Amino acid sequence: MTHSFHIPVLGLAFSIDTPLKVAHYGISSVVSIVDDELIERMRRFHCQQSGIPYLAINKKTPDSRALRITAYLDLIDDLVTRRTNLVKQQSFEDGTDIQRYFTWLPNHSKLKTVYRAMLREQDERQKKQLQEVLRAYVKPGAVDVNIMAKVDKLNFADNGYPLDEKYTDAMAALRGAANSKLCTSVVLSAGMNPKLYTYLSEFPDFMPDKTGKLKKRIILKVSDYRSALIQAKFLAKKGLWVSEFRIESGLNCGGHAFATEGFLLGPILEEFKAKKEQLLAELAELYTERISALGKQHQGVPPTRFTVQGGIGTAAEHHFLLHYYELDGAGWGSPFLLVPEATTVDDDTLAKLVQADHEDFYVSGASPLGVPFNNFRKSPAEQLRMERIAVNRPGSPCTKKYLVSNTEFTDRPICTASRQYQSRKIKQLKAMDLPPGEYIRQLDAVMEKTCLCDGLAASAYVKNNLLKPRENSAVAICPGPNLAWFNRTYTLEEMINHIYGRTNLLEHAPQRPNLFINELNLYIQHIKKFIEDNCYDITGKKEQYVARFKARLNEGIAYYEKLFDYAGNITAVFSPAMHRHLEQAKLQCAFIQSKETTCP
Repeated sequence: MTHSFHIPVLGLAFSIDTPLKVAHYGISSVVSIVDDELIERMRRFHCQQSGIPYLAINKKTPDSRALRITAYLDLIDDLVTRRTNLVKQQSFEDGTDIQRYFTWLPNHSKLKTVYRAMLREQDERQKKQLQEVLRAYVKPGAVDVNIMAKVDKLNFADNGYPLDEKYTDAMAALRGAANSKLCTSVVLSAGMNPKLYTYLSEFPDFMPDKTGKLKKRIILKVSDYRSALIQAKFLAKKGLWVSEFRIESGLNCGGHAFATEGFLLGPILEEFKAKKEQLLAELAELYTERISALGKQHQGVPPTRFTVQGGIGTAAEHHFLLHYYELDGAGWGSPFLLVPEATTVDDDTLAKLVQADHEDFYVSGASPLGVPFNNFRKSPAEQLRMERIAVNRPGSPCTKKYLVSNTEFTDRPICTASRQYQSRKIKQLKAMDLPPGEYIRQLDAVMEKTCLCDGLAASAYVKNNLLKPRENSAVAICPGPNLAWFNRTYTLEEMINHIYGRTNLLEHAPQRPNLFINELNLYIQHIKKFIEDNCYDITGKKEQYVARFKARLNEGIAYYEKLFDYAGNITAVFSPAMHRHLEQAKLQCAFIQSKETTCP
């Protein structure tokens, strides 16, 4: 890989066309393929911007979801190829993209060494030869796609009958990516979907060709070792190889937060480091056995990368994670929301992010999926939600229906953020004669749900003047808490230089705790919130959960104390305040006692 960082998927809209902005600089990024309506409208927009004929794919066209995704990814492939070829043709002068391509590389890059030699070369013939060598090495960053595996709504025909399962949302999205000409990786996130994983094996591009190479690859986004092993073994038995394990912090991230049961990032990475070879050997045996049974040629197993993401904020953290845990790269997500050259954030939301303080970023219950969701208090979507509650009209119209899952009041699933659901649920709560404190808690939990289908797509429409008449313009955004320490907009060059330690964008925030402490505090808040939410119903099973959670937190704290003693003197990751932060965390853990919780 050209760079040691990538830009992960950011909501629905915020990284929808990031590859068109950064791939020709060798920077890898991830596009969400959840919302095919957004994808189709962005395809039309970029066709018009690039002077390419646009042929619409109507929603009523059979298999329109997959066809739209394929067409958009094909367009991205064409445009990225075109832009990369233009970079190759440029002269090596200040201000050109080819100059940026090489100057932005990490300082230890072999290509950068050649580039510097070219700059120093006095002989014109030798200089031109070096330039031609460099041109040959200009390659685009990876354009990967993200599928939330369990967001897999069943779809229905016009006659009301359910369509075949291959037309569910996740299956159709996978088909759209698989049928594209893009040499991409599919990032599978949000848990395991056996039917979807099995469906992968039906597409030849995910299987090795005659030379053993993969045209399309699989990336598993995981939050612990056990989950990675289970999912990867399932795939290997189908003859599918995991080309990357993308290890993400359970809570110190943007978007949906899939909390572990108290396992912290440091110990999780330590386990991957210790068991990496064992993991790959076990998978290789299953994979080669299946590939041989299928009669396919193969030359060993493909390579596998291990990367990390979630809450990384400094060059020292980036360097430490890669070198100490022997990782191949790291994802930098939320900070890129403040880089207009890389992401699609409308001006109003961008200004609010710049002006925000730490209290504006919080883990919420806003997602209809019932999964903790990183939210932003000042977002237009949050303001709209509160306005609807104020006029006694909680909930949203539900048009896209990507997150429908509840059948409490209906035969066909509906969304818990919808007005249809919330009005019925609130009526039910009023009739239950709950204690006042519990009634308020449950009522708030119902009304906290917000429409993410519209909100997470709106920024692209607002930014590019694509809003339709009467269309909801309220933007929802889901930054990780790490964004609170970044306090202005940045150029792409500034952010890259920050990642590689050539500048320090957080010089104004020396009090920022490192990413391990940030995550630890988030987990303590998470278990406290769990106890508070369940204080009227603390069962024996929940007591055991709290006890396990607390024990793992204490194990994590002990791990960090040892890590600090070992590495504290050789890295800037651990400040002298680390011991104090860990002592404070231990004290907080000591007071986590669900049995003694007093309900309001």
